[in-house]
Amino acid sequence: MRVLLQRVSRAEVRIREGGGSRVSGRIGRGYLLLVGVAHADGEEQAAWMAEKVAGLRLFADAEERMNLALGDVGGAVLAVSQFTLYGDAAKGRRPSFIDAARPEHARPLYERFVALLRARGLVVETGEFGAMMDVELVNDGPVTLWLERAAGGAGR
Repeated sequence: MRVLLQRVSRAEVRIREGGGSRVSGRIGRGYLLLVGVAHADGEEQAAWMAEKVAGLRLFADAEERMNLALGDVGGAVLAVSQFTLYGDAAKGRRPSFIDAARPEHARPLYERFVALLRARGLVVETGEFGAMMDVELVNDGPVTLWLERAAGGAGR
C-alpha cells in the first residue's frame, strides 16, 4: 500500500459528472491522502498505514517543532483512491499500471483503510472510488511524505 500524504490547510475533492461536478469531500486543516493499493496488499498493510497516519507528528507545537499528531490539533483526513501511485514509467512514454490492484481488490481495502482511520477517532472525508475527480489543496509547509508498506516487507 502506498500513500502520498500532504499536510494541508484545506483540501477538497469534486466528482466530475455530466458536464459539471459535485463536492464529495472537504476538510480544513489536516492531511490529504492519495491512496494506492497493490495486488498483494491486505489487512496488515491497511492497519499499518492507518496507525502510521494517525500517529505521525507533523504539526508544530508551541516551540514550532513538528511534535503534534492530527488528533492533537483537531485535524481531519481527506482520503482519495489513486491507482496511478503504482504507475511505472521506467520504459517507454506511457506508464504501466500492472502493479496496481484490480478494483475488486483495491476498493474493499481502501474502504477498510478509511474505516480504520475513523476507528482511531479521526474525521475522514473521501473521494469516490473509480470516479474522475478534481482535487484541490493548499499544501501547508509544504509538507509531503511518501508512505509505503509492501506485503511481507517493512514500511517507510
